[in-house]
Amino acid sequence: MTTTRTLMVQGCTSDAGKSTLVAALCRILRRRGVRVAPFKPQNMALNSAVTVDGGEIGRAQALQALAAGLAPHTDFNPVLLKPNTDKRAQVIIHGKAVSDLDARAYHEYKPRAMKAVLESYERLCAQYDCVLVEGAGSPAEINLRDRDIANMGFAEAVDCPVILVADIDRGGVFAHLVGTLELLSPSEQARVRGFVINRFRGDIGLLEPGLDWLEARTGKPVLGVLPYLHGLYLDAEDALPRGTEAKAATQLKVIAPAFPRISNHNDLDPLRFHPQVDFRFVGPNEPPPAADLIVLPGSKSVQADLAWLREHGWEAAIDRHLRYGGKLIGICGGYQMLGRALHDPLGLEGRPGSASGLGLLDCETTLAAEKQLKNVAGTLHLPGAPAVAGYEIHMGVTAGPALAAPAATLDGRADGARSADGQILATYCHGLFDEPAALAALLQWAGAQVGGTHFDAAARREADLDRLADAVEAALDAEKMKGLLPT
Repeated sequence: MTTTRTLMVQGCTSDAGKSTLVAALCRILRRRGVRVAPFKPQNMALNSAVTVDGGEIGRAQALQALAAGLAPHTDFNPVLLKPNTDKRAQVIIHGKAVSDLDARAYHEYKPRAMKAVLESYERLCAQYDCVLVEGAGSPAEINLRDRDIANMGFAEAVDCPVILVADIDRGGVFAHLVGTLELLSPSEQARVRGFVINRFRGDIGLLEPGLDWLEARTGKPVLGVLPYLHGLYLDAEDALPRGTEAKAATQLKVIAPAFPRISNHNDLDPLRFHPQVDFRFVGPNEPPPAADLIVLPGSKSVQADLAWLREHGWEAAIDRHLRYGGKLIGICGGYQMLGRALHDPLGLEGRPGSASGLGLLDCETTLAAEKQLKNVAGTLHLPGAPAVAGYEIHMGVTAGPALAAPAATLDGRADGARSADGQILATYCHGLFDEPAALAALLQWAGAQVGGTHFDAAARREADLDRLADAVEAALDAEKMKGLLPT
């Protein structure tokens, strides 16, 4: 279709390392002066970002754009699926929600989605020297092969080479690679140019006999073995982070519920990585522990996740937390849960109807058909009026007396609410903790004696992108990679 250099990274599993490898390659090529763009034909994720053209894409593609030195654009991820339930998802095409479909209906819709994918790809090819494509899940999901637009279906349509990546930390890496290759058609096998093994730790000499066997067995080269890099500050595509960050000393304990439909949990990354914050997500069947601050994050299905909160004892835990003087922040869906009621008259997140909120703020939220998508900036209503910047993604319209005491001013208008006793702060602003001054002010409000402690999330992310790119560039075999990337 085009002479623009294109390389696709597919994975043996979800979370194999596709997103991070594409991000690393974007940064490597950018440093070489190559005009490179990331691209993911179809993404299923509840972590998303607002683009410069007023749409919505997966958060991982926004990170890859940052690695390439670009502002996020809807062409980088033309099809985004945001699950509402286990069987239905909101379908977003070129940044805008077009429908809610179940799996079978979406399968019928795929030819139209593929048209959008190819339109975006052609636009990128007209602007950039190289397009780095990320697959979704695994190309060996044979039940999804028909009308595939996310993996080999796209690669075959544009005739691009493919790298297959597998995560050795999961175990069974050789079975993953050989099994995936075996389940591909002959033409698909032929376009796999080599393998990358991700998250290796240990003695590479003990792995080498396996690498030799793999190359002999498949006739495909191992392009590189990437090291396990601890503590990378990179926006996750969707999965919650593994484990917690090791810290020498902390001043503040922060917890957040891991909702079944949690969205934009990367909002909390500055808390996870801040050296003085002990942060963790609390999963199902875990009693909420004592903490200084509870954060209710975003949700794609607010009523359902609120019911989950109640089922797992969070309502009583939050009431107890506030009685003992703890602080509480609600972001987007978490903000909506704090009000008296949630109304969904159109059935946008489930069956039409209403549900009682936590009743901690005097306001109510009604879901509307039009989604609000905007990048925002302003100040928090905390001492020093620290600057805050982020984005809004929501379908809820919140109103009530509580909004007379807003949490922030964003783009010249009031946003969110603060409780009269000063213990609760609520906002629609994703990225609440990203700005260093806002983060410090919020932690001080929550009780930490952070003083002059400075944590810059953006600077840390940039440094870790460079660290990742350095490690990947050193690990990839330059000779075996010849012809796959611009020099």
